[in-house]
Amino acid sequence: MISPAPELTPQEKTLKRVLLISLIDGWSIIAFAAFGTLLTLLFGDYSGLAVGVLIAIAGAMEIRGRNKLRRRNPDGMKLLVRSQLFLLAVILVYCTSRLGSFDGESAMGNLTPDMEEALKESGLARADILPMVRTIFFVLYGGVAIGTIIFQGGMSLYYRRKTAQVTAALSVPVYPSISPLPLSPSPPFDGL
Repeated sequence: MISPAPELTPQEKTLKRVLLISLIDGWSIIAFAAFGTLLTLLFGDYSGLAVGVLIAIAGAMEIRGRNKLRRRNPDGMKLLVRSQLFLLAVILVYCTSRLGSFDGESAMGNLTPDMEEALKESGLARADILPMVRTIFFVLYGGVAIGTIIFQGGMSLYYRRKTAQVTAALSVPVYPSISPLPLSPSPPFDGL
């Protein structure tokens, strides 16, 4: 007879939730980094390539922390927190460097002849479009920076707050469930 599974303690539920979140988040970060890295390679942006590799390292740190937790090593929680803080730092440095390096002339130099013709037809001059390009540039990188502070900062706080509960869940010894032996001897082996 199969006995029902024992009820999970709150600490065990927290551990399961942290394992699931770190699995999804870690692999999402790696997938995003891989896509971004391939995209920057297509454009020949080697600084973007370096950023993509650093983001992938942050995702790998999170997966490594999760694997440590699965092996019942509470040090995995430290890796989860560090991975989020590392990712936060990488993205903030990248956004800050991009915001500080806006060059209106090179942005306008990327206009194709077809784009310039469309601007002329709509009655806009190149000088009219530059403030819009600058605004979009700053909103984009500023938004990414703010979103990163909220998400990665929130994830690092979440992992940090759950460290005590996860450590408590990992400190409980795990015993394999032992099924009771049959009461009657097994029938003799007749061969195949």
